Amino acid sequence: MKYNVTIQDKSYVVEIEDINARPVIAYVEGIRVEVIPDTNPLGVEGERHEVQKEAKEVHSIDLRSAVSNPNELIAPLPGTVVEVFVRAGDVIEAGQVVVVIEAMKMKNSIRSTRAGKIAEVCVGAGDTVAHKQPLVRFEA
Repeated sequence: MKYNVTIQDKSYVVEIEDINARPVIAYVEGIRVEVIPDTNPLGVEGERHEVQKEAKEVHSIDLRSAVSNPNELIAPLPGTVVEVFVRAGDVIEAGQVVVVIEAMKMKNSIRSTRAGKIAEVCVGAGDTVAHKQPLVRFEA
């Protein structure tokens, strides 16, 4: 399921695979994030704790800095490329599936974080990719 989340006046597309799975796997602008929600937010059974009504300051990640080159779509996890859906010269939209990477017997659709024209496809079906390895490059 996809959600639009706004944090400090910046909107992000967040896709959650299964909200009931632990950890919850979410893709934020194409970057895979594992989240382990608090299973007992009110405290130990039988005890009552006040629920915090305001968010605490937490360590945040600037997603723009997580991408080394804005003209590249990088692999969010290591694995084996199963299928490539784009070719050099294709014009694609943000959120479009570019490749499928299999990791730990799970197929992960890797979506474009931006719209643009593909300058180069850096991987092919059967290739093994490392974390943060470029998958495609966009025209500048």
